[in-house]
Amino acid sequence: MQGRPRSLSLTPALVARVHRAIEDSGIEPGVELHNDADYDDWVKRIIKTHPTPGSPTLLFAYGSLIWKPEIEHVDEQIGVARGWHRSFCFRMTRFRGTPEQPGLMMALDRGGQCRGILYELPKNDLEGQFGKLFRREFKYKPANSMPRWITVETTSGSIPALGFVMNRASPLYAGNLSLEVVADVLAQACGHVGSGAEYLLNTVTHLEAKGIRDRNLWRLQALVAQQIDRKSGIANPPDRQILNEGL
Repeated sequence: MQGRPRSLSLTPALVARVHRAIEDSGIEPGVELHNDADYDDWVKRIIKTHPTPGSPTLLFAYGSLIWKPEIEHVDEQIGVARGWHRSFCFRMTRFRGTPEQPGLMMALDRGGQCRGILYELPKNDLEGQFGKLFRREFKYKPANSMPRWITVETTSGSIPALGFVMNRASPLYAGNLSLEVVADVLAQACGHVGSGAEYLLNTVTHLEAKGIRDRNLWRLQALVAQQIDRKSGIANPPDRQILNEGL
């Protein structure tokens, strides 16, 4: 049940101040990418360890998979993954950052809890669906955002679902950063696909549309808005978004 409409400090106008036209810097020297054989191995491994073979396969979405799904789904419901939380703990030197000004991406990290969306995947061609999904979620070795079966609580009980959790052994793991540090990064970093501020805005607005409010993300979006204002030296524009009234 959603509460009263809330004013979102971070707006498209503020996000536009962070955006810059940046060329793709490409793969950094020494970085090894997953190949088709690697992805096939991941798919076989995850399907082999499916907790409930023959039952519907569920995917837990907590961020961009909510506003930019990679694969089709036949049903959805809200669920809570306990023992995991949203965290901007994944350092990016490409896509939404550059080697000169790295960005931060959100991942599921250990501790706390995370309210997200459970998607029920079509039963046909699970291998193909996973292959497409894995190619989107992780590219470098070792995998930064690893597929893993996690337990998600729903109104009808606890059920297993596929989630993508942060690999703390990855050299891209940034650790547990304060919201102030994260806000400073997101207020500046931009790569060839867009900015971290844009990613945050998309995530918060689409979570809200699903009836999900993450207190840390709400505080973070306000901090990012303040940082953008401070760095650009322009007063906050009067286009603050009101949520719970449609997107």
